[in-house]
Amino acid sequence: MTDGDGTTRPHELVAQLRALGIRPGDTVLVHASLGAVGPVHGGARAVADALLEALGADGTLVVYTQTPDNSDPSRWPVTRGYAVPAREWPRLRATLPAFDPERTPSFGVGVLPEEVRTRPGALRSGHPQSSFAALGPAAARITTGHALDCHLGEDSPLARLEELDARVLLLGVGFSACTAFHLAEYRVPGQGTRLYGCAVADGKGGRRWHRYRDVDFDASLFPALGDSYASLPERPVTRGRVGTADCLLFDLPQTVAYASKWLIEHRPENRP
Repeated sequence: MTDGDGTTRPHELVAQLRALGIRPGDTVLVHASLGAVGPVHGGARAVADALLEALGADGTLVVYTQTPDNSDPSRWPVTRGYAVPAREWPRLRATLPAFDPERTPSFGVGVLPEEVRTRPGALRSGHPQSSFAALGPAAARITTGHALDCHLGEDSPLARLEELDARVLLLGVGFSACTAFHLAEYRVPGQGTRLYGCAVADGKGGRRWHRYRDVDFDASLFPALGDSYASLPERPVTRGRVGTADCLLFDLPQTVAYASKWLIEHRPENRP
């Protein structure tokens, strides 16, 4: 039900989330487009409140609070959407602010992650480019120990979410936004890597430039991968609507297991 002006009421969001399959006590990783959800009384705060109410006191809400803009200036056409002259790169590497889990805003993931990460009690993992924020009883387990040289692999919150039998909610976004698929990329033998750079705190009140090698991610196959998974006979993906958004809900561990095999079969050298 919506108001006459098409605005969704918060209690209706809760009912829609429960109808979709969100259960009290779930741990849910949410990727969302609030624009797709449409007008909601209370905006992003009301959407976060609805998710937390649907999950209940024993549930945990998780969002991806990435900061890819904290990157080597040579990569800014990809991570920021614009280029800077090469002569500026050394100065920028020396002056780019260090990542601060409590203060650095997320970048490029919409409004909801900022709403969640800035709430009292929210915890955030410490990766300077690929952090996650969580609210709920499992938040500390999920966000602790995120290694500086591991974006989204075994030493990241995604692996902890897998251990917790978490679920993924794509709220008005498609499979291209599914970070869980990146965990599967780490399990593809021979997966390519590349060098990353970012500014981190040095533990002495200052900052330093940190370089590390990690997976060279490629999300170009994620839409096809997701469609393949959703079309399985056992119907592992639940579809529904929240507000005006088309939504997908599925279990993270099973999805990663399927994705790991699918990506191996569909890696470039194995494609017909």
